[in-house]
Amino acid sequence: MPEIQVCSIINQKNMAAATGKSKILIIGGTGYIGKFIVKASATAGHPTFALIRETSILSPAKAPIIQAFKSSGVFLVHGDLNDHEGLVKAMKQVDVVISAVGKDLLPEQTKIIAAIKDAGNIKRFFPSEFGNDVDRVHAVDPAKSMFGAKSMIRRAVEAEGIPYTYVCSNFFADRFLKTLGQPGAMAPPRDKVVIFGDGNSKAVFIEETDVGTYTIKGVDDPRTLNKILYIRPTSNMGSLNDIVSLWEKKIGKTLERTYVSEEQLIENIQEAGFPRNVVLSLCHSAFVKGDHTNFEIESSFGVEASELYPDVKNTTVSEYLDQFV
Repeated sequence: MPEIQVCSIINQKNMAAATGKSKILIIGGTGYIGKFIVKASATAGHPTFALIRETSILSPAKAPIIQAFKSSGVFLVHGDLNDHEGLVKAMKQVDVVISAVGKDLLPEQTKIIAAIKDAGNIKRFFPSEFGNDVDRVHAVDPAKSMFGAKSMIRRAVEAEGIPYTYVCSNFFADRFLKTLGQPGAMAPPRDKVVIFGDGNSKAVFIEETDVGTYTIKGVDDPRTLNKILYIRPTSNMGSLNDIVSLWEKKIGKTLERTYVSEEQLIENIQEAGFPRNVVLSLCHSAFVKGDHTNFEIESSFGVEASELYPDVKNTTVSEYLDQFV
């Protein structure tokens, strides 16, 4: 860790002592959902550290994100998952570790687990989840393999006795609600729409800023310790049929609906290339199998975010779609 940053570390420690809020290290903070978690952490007043890889520092696309971190008072820690000594050193500066690494690095989180064990001071670990509850899915590949990698990390965390919280936020709104679940689309359709299965299984769509907010809310909450934190407010649930009808009402137009059977969808997944096959397999899990909502949240394993934090004004499905009318 560069010596020029020592004063920042001291200031972060003093801030943590003054606010009583945990110091947080976020790994994968410049990624898709990671940047929202970093922002939420800094906004909530947590001393916030972001592990930044050299490739991210050199990337022009990442420059605005990193500059925003600096402007928010986030402390940048240069390193990566392959630097065990550096990871341990970084973790000794904080209380909580949140991983937001992408799907290709999911199995590599065993290196984070090893560093947490050696650091010996981490009071909570949030592995990279932010999707389905991977222990309660009925998916086909390639989603099945991705869920399997997350499940493997869960078992490794539990085997090591590391205190944890798993955040299940289901679908990101900007990736699935924005398109009404249409793979490859960039905006809600205005003429035709494809409905997977019978269109009646309810999925959950959460705006990315809200994912960050709820995640950070759970950091110091004893009610989320060794639990799954589900972000599943009723205002953000809806079947494809429901959402299309809502959209039709907003734009004053009826869309032509084409229903795709499960058998046809599986065939489409097998024939599609990357990344379309990933998106289609996630649609199969949520829209056909109902994996977001086909089970009850029981207190023995989980809690629901909007019930724990009624003070958070999350963006509803209807409010989100209003911006595209």
